[in-house]
Amino acid sequence: MAGVLIASGQFAHSFFALCSLGVLASLLGNVTGYLIGYKAGPLLYRRPDSRFFKKQHLTGAENFYHKYGSLALSIGVFFPLIRTFGPIVAGVIRLKFSRVVLFALIGSAGWILSFATAGYLVGSMPFLRPYLHYVVMVIILVVSVPIAIKIIREMQRK
Repeated sequence: MAGVLIASGQFAHSFFALCSLGVLASLLGNVTGYLIGYKAGPLLYRRPDSRFFKKQHLTGAENFYHKYGSLALSIGVFFPLIRTFGPIVAGVIRLKFSRVVLFALIGSAGWILSFATAGYLVGSMPFLRPYLHYVVMVIILVVSVPIAIKIIREMQRK
């Protein structure tokens, strides 16, 4: 939305500032999630299994992150649930901090630049402005539907 407002002249800031601060905010959010997971991790490993928590899930996450951690951290920012919990899980399983920061930076830059640029393009094309809410709905659907399908299939499988 900020890209749209900058392109239409309603927001008097530079596109570069928007992208720079957006990437910084995203990166700091990922680092905060990592640190929360890092601090909470030992408590989770000592916790007994319950209905909502099983140690096997931590082991599965650890195996996944050791194999696909760079992809999960860099591409995961495009998916709402992964964007929120990915860095926390990375902290819980104690992935190397510099690796987390590197791939979170790459993912954050891609995420912010793609959405800000898309907004800027929509804002610079006046004929698209009336359809902005449809564009936003399509983006939300494209990002959320594959995750919802995966969750539903997993639940049906179990």
